[in-house]
Amino acid sequence: MRRAEVIVVGGGIAGLMTAIALARRGARVELVDRWEPGHARATSSDYNRVIRSIHGRDVFYTRWAREARLRWLELEEETGQKLYYECGTLILATEGHCNWEDNTCETFDALGVPYQTYAGVDIPTFFPQFKVDDIKYAIYEPEAGMIMAHRSLIAGAALLRRLGGTVRRGRVVTDGEEYPMLDGRRLEADLIVIATGPWMADMFPRTVKPISVVAGVNVLYHSTPDGSEMFDLTRMPCWIDHGMGSFGLPSVEGSGVKAAVVIPDKIDLDNDERLIRRSMVARTRQYIDRRFPGLVGQKVVDSKFNQIIITPDTHFIIDFHPQHGNVLLAGGCSGHLFKHGPVFGEFAAGVGLREYATADRFRLGPRRKLSPAESPSGR
Repeated sequence: MRRAEVIVVGGGIAGLMTAIALARRGARVELVDRWEPGHARATSSDYNRVIRSIHGRDVFYTRWAREARLRWLELEEETGQKLYYECGTLILATEGHCNWEDNTCETFDALGVPYQTYAGVDIPTFFPQFKVDDIKYAIYEPEAGMIMAHRSLIAGAALLRRLGGTVRRGRVVTDGEEYPMLDGRRLEADLIVIATGPWMADMFPRTVKPISVVAGVNVLYHSTPDGSEMFDLTRMPCWIDHGMGSFGLPSVEGSGVKAAVVIPDKIDLDNDERLIRRSMVARTRQYIDRRFPGLVGQKVVDSKFNQIIITPDTHFIIDFHPQHGNVLLAGGCSGHLFKHGPVFGEFAAGVGLREYATADRFRLGPRRKLSPAESPSGR
């Protein structure tokens, strides 16, 4: 039986995990990216990302996240690299804005996901780093934590090569019919997977751009106090703070505490510098000082400016181009894609090889913004 010839465009988490899954299925896979995997301009860059199962009432993503956790553990064994730290994740539920968190508890109960809830007044007893006078309650998910993002991309590229795949550099664009081209010629393969993250919007102005928004997210890393382990992952969980529009991760491998106040920022993907906005330094410091009194006065030691593509309903895109039956678009809502990476890649590979159809939520076409009660991401 002839091996399928596949080209995957985009070496971030979506493209890389799809390429690995296709190679495992026996396809001949070539991964094409503008830069080397893990490059600082890529959406999947940065040191680490949160992995957690909380998705409100959305059973689909909750199950995917639980499965992804196991797949990340398997990838650790296969690659011999430390990819996952299980430090837990704390979800802070603000009084009057708890739909997402309330729905998550019901979903966790139905699926048997381990968790613990803490009344607001009790949170500092168990998590003394946090000042939570404005928090009604918190959900603690112990089987959660962080994925080492940059390391995962490097290890994944090496794994793809061991599985027989190839990695090359090149910039793929599209012609007037939105068909992928490289070096002035149309790509030729049984299957072409486009997983270029935010760049998909400009590559597919008729198909993807109308159902997506590209935004930048400013991230800061803060030093921990001299001689203290209080803010290390051995003592502190990752957290999501919807009421303040923020999230963060404890210090790991000397990184410092990572925090972001999510205020979508404009970015020109090809022309803007990847530098954090000065105004956001003050906003993030203000948040840190309010939520973590023990970090008041600590210095910023690193920063990242990440770009993401967001669909109105925050669902992914995994669907064939309406005009080109061998072109599969894979990505969308990269703000919560990384943690799902291994499961996303396996699903996309199966759709690409026509082992099954895609899920309705992943199809191209009109999308609508969901209410906080409906949204899997709480946005």
